[in-house]
Amino acid sequence: MNTINTNLQENWLKNIILFLSSQTISLFGSSLVQYAIMWHITLTTESGLMMTLYIICGFIPTFFLSPVAGVWADRYNRKILIIFADGLIAFSTLILAILFLMGYESIWLLFVMAGIRALGTGIQTPAVGAILPQIVPKEKLTKVNGVNGSIQAVIMFVSPMVSAALIAMASLEVIFFIDVITAVIAIITLMAFVKVAVHEKAAAEQTASYFSDFKQGLQYVNSSPFLKKFFLFFAIFFVLMAPAAFLTPLQVTRTFGGDVWLLTAIEIAFSVGMMAGGGIIASWGGYPNKITTMTLASLIMGICTLALGIVPIFWIYLLFMALFGIAMPIFNTPVTVLLQEKIEENYLGRVFGVMGMISTSMMPIGMLIFGPIADVIAIEWLLVGTGAFIILLAVILGRDQVLLEAGKPELSES
Repeated sequence: MNTINTNLQENWLKNIILFLSSQTISLFGSSLVQYAIMWHITLTTESGLMMTLYIICGFIPTFFLSPVAGVWADRYNRKILIIFADGLIAFSTLILAILFLMGYESIWLLFVMAGIRALGTGIQTPAVGAILPQIVPKEKLTKVNGVNGSIQAVIMFVSPMVSAALIAMASLEVIFFIDVITAVIAIITLMAFVKVAVHEKAAAEQTASYFSDFKQGLQYVNSSPFLKKFFLFFAIFFVLMAPAAFLTPLQVTRTFGGDVWLLTAIEIAFSVGMMAGGGIIASWGGYPNKITTMTLASLIMGICTLALGIVPIFWIYLLFMALFGIAMPIFNTPVTVLLQEKIEENYLGRVFGVMGMISTSMMPIGMLIFGPIADVIAIEWLLVGTGAFIILLAVILGRDQVLLEAGKPELSES
């Protein structure tokens, strides 16, 4: 263990730069496809039900794969798993591009594509969450996760503009081919340049079955009062976040107009906010107690969700969308770091797998509830209602003694 720590101290900066670079390249191509498909469905159907189907196709496969993928992330080489996931997504995108070139342009193909991409995400997410503590010293995790949040925000800032420009000038399959190219570059970078030692459990001979490993992971979660309350909070939080996360493009189309630039503007406002928020949390580091930082960010997101349902002027709407973006990295970074710090290394993949199960099941449940309702009740009312409940949930989070105890800084951080 001391050898691993020594290697971390010596090589972590080079490794994390290369690792984040590969993920940034891959994310850029994926974001182009995501925006292009989402806007294509929004502008051609203007249907809450169709958007719900698309969102569900993009989450359900991740939910079913997460428990298996979490076990994989603890049993096998995490770098290889990330490469495999990128390869799966790239190959499926290539097939879709070829089908579109041949004239097969049905909406259902986009739903299938969302499902395949979700499988790749299901494999990749627990592996990425678990591999970062192998590359980064513990005291640097908050800064690195904050910087990573800023990089993702830059991608979110650039990709909607590039995607909108490409939609105006070219066809969907052109964007699909760009995604394939960026995925290949990311895979080569990971394979050739990023050096990550195989973690202890993966290096050892596997004597337990998949089911046994998964069961041990669930027992680990169940034995922790902190994790049980933490995951319950997230289950409720993700349901309430569904309208703000997925119905705002439809709201803008219905309320302010169906121009692509309007949809681009809300994505840019959100991503500019995320860039600022990532910079803030990377430099500030948050309150000493990570739960307090999460509570602040949750309150801001609740207020913004409520405001998005009230404001009638588009530029004010954009301001609240930007503020929402600022709160996201301030919320996400302490969440990730708290798990990376508190969970034993051999259980990291499985805990992130459980986290993936919760996020990918609660969001579709939220969309199953709110998506069809959005065709009957104004989305503005849904945002006001869920915003009020998020504020209440944030107050409960900030007063929970078990979570506050877990969020306290470790002695080495003082």
